Amino acid sequence: MALEILLKYISTRGIAPELDFDDVLITGLARDGGLYVPKEWPKLNKNEIESMRELSYADLSIQVMKPFIGNSISSDDFDTLVRDTYDKFGHPAVAPLKQLENNLWLLELFHGPTLAFKDYAMQILGGLFDEALQRRKKRTTIVGATSGDTGSAAIEACRNRGAIDIFILFPKGRVSNIQQRQMTTVDALNVHAIALEGTFDDCQDMVKSLFNDLEYRDKYNLSAVNSINWARLLPQIIYYFWAALALGGPNRKVSFSVPSGNFGNVFSAYAAKALGLPIENLVVATNTNDILSRFFNSGKMEIKQVRPSLSPSMDIQVSSNFERLLFDLCERDGSLTNEIIENFRTNGYFDIETELIAERADIFSALSVDDETTLARIKKTHKDTGEIIDPHSAVGLEAAHQIRSSGFVSPEIPIISLACAHPAKFPDAVHRATGSYPALPVQLDDLLEKKEYTVVLPNDFDSVSNYIADNTNV
Repeated sequence: MALEILLKYISTRGIAPELDFDDVLITGLARDGGLYVPKEWPKLNKNEIESMRELSYADLSIQVMKPFIGNSISSDDFDTLVRDTYDKFGHPAVAPLKQLENNLWLLELFHGPTLAFKDYAMQILGGLFDEALQRRKKRTTIVGATSGDTGSAAIEACRNRGAIDIFILFPKGRVSNIQQRQMTTVDALNVHAIALEGTFDDCQDMVKSLFNDLEYRDKYNLSAVNSINWARLLPQIIYYFWAALALGGPNRKVSFSVPSGNFGNVFSAYAAKALGLPIENLVVATNTNDILSRFFNSGKMEIKQVRPSLSPSMDIQVSSNFERLLFDLCERDGSLTNEIIENFRTNGYFDIETELIAERADIFSALSVDDETTLARIKKTHKDTGEIIDPHSAVGLEAAHQIRSSGFVSPEIPIISLACAHPAKFPDAVHRATGSYPALPVQLDDLLEKKEYTVVLPNDFDSVSNYIADNTNV
C-alpha cells in the first residue's frame, strides 16, 4: 500500500531533532518547545480508501495508524492492543452515526469508559505508553492539563499501570461536577488530580513550563498525554474516516462540524484530509471563547479573558494545537512559526494576511455560539428528534445548522456534527434546556458518593513542580 513507509516526525519550531514514533510518544513536547508533526503526509488513493469500507472500527484503526507507528511496536502486539481497546467500548459500532435530518448526522463519540471523545485516543495511548516503557525498562511521569474530559480519560487509561505516575491539572471550579469527580474519585497510587487556582490556559501554560525546564524534565522523565503529544491525535483521525466511509466516501464528499477549544480534534480532521479523505469543509465551532472563530474570519488571533460557559471544555483562549496548522500556513518554516508564536505569547496578538487563510486554509469555516443559543439548540434537538445532547455537542450542531443555512456548504453534501460527550456529564445544562435530567449511565451510578482524592495548588511553578517531585516514583 502507499502508506507502507516509515515516517519521521519534525518539530513545528524546526530545531529539535527528527524522531520516530516511539520517541515522539515518550517525548510529547519537542525540546525546542514545538509540537511534533509527520515530516510528510502519507497519501491514500481513492481505491485504497474504498477498500476500507467493510472494515470494523478496530481494523480500520489498525490499517490507518500502522504507517504512522512504523516498527515501534510489533504488528501482533499493536493489533491486539487496538482490538482489546475497542472491544470494551459500550456500542457495537464503537462510534455510531445517527441521522437527525436530511444530510445532517450526529457522530456519537461518547461510548468509551469515561463517556467522552477523548477515550477513543486515550485508551490506545495508555496501552502504547505501557508497552514502550516496559520494553525500555523505564518509568515516566505523565503531566497533563485538562479543561474537563482529557483528564478523566487519561487517568482511566493510566491508572494502576506500573511504569507510570500521572499528574493531571484542572482549573479549580471550572469543570463540571461530574467531570471533576471522574478524575478525583480514582483510588490509585499512581494517580494525582491537581485543582489549579486558575483557568485551563494557566494549567496548559504550567505543563509547558514544566517541559521547558529541561533539567527538571529529564530528571523526572516527563511525558505528555495532552494533544500536544502527536500520539494523542493519531487515533482521532480514525473516526473521520469511519464516518465518511459510512456515508459513501470516498465517492462522496462530506463536511464535519467540530466543537473546538484546543484545536486538537479539528487538526485530526485536517490530517484525515491530508491523507486523502474527501472532506469538503471543516466547521470550527466555538463557544463565547471565540479566539479560533475570530481568527478564521479575520486573520487576527488575539487573546481575551477566558469566560466561563455551559461548555467548559472549550473555555480556552490559547489553542495549543493551532501551532500545527500555523506551521503548514507558514509553508513548514519552523523559524517563522517560532517567531509568530513567541510574539503571540509576548503580545497576545498576531495577524496573518487573510489571503493566506483563503489559499492554504480554505477548508475551514468558523462560528461562535453563545450559551443562550446552546440551550436553544439542546431544546430544539430534543423536541424535533428525541435526542438529548450535551452543550459541547450543541455548539457543534448549531454551527452545522448555521453554516448550512449560509449556503457555504452545499445541501447535497452531508454534514457530520461531532457529539463529543454524554449529556449526563452536564446534567444541569441539559435540565435548563429540556426541563429534565439525562439518565445516568452505569459508569456514573455511584460517582457522587465516592470519596475524592485531590489537592488544590496555586498557579505557581514551584508549588506544582515540588508537588510532582515529591509524589513521583521516577
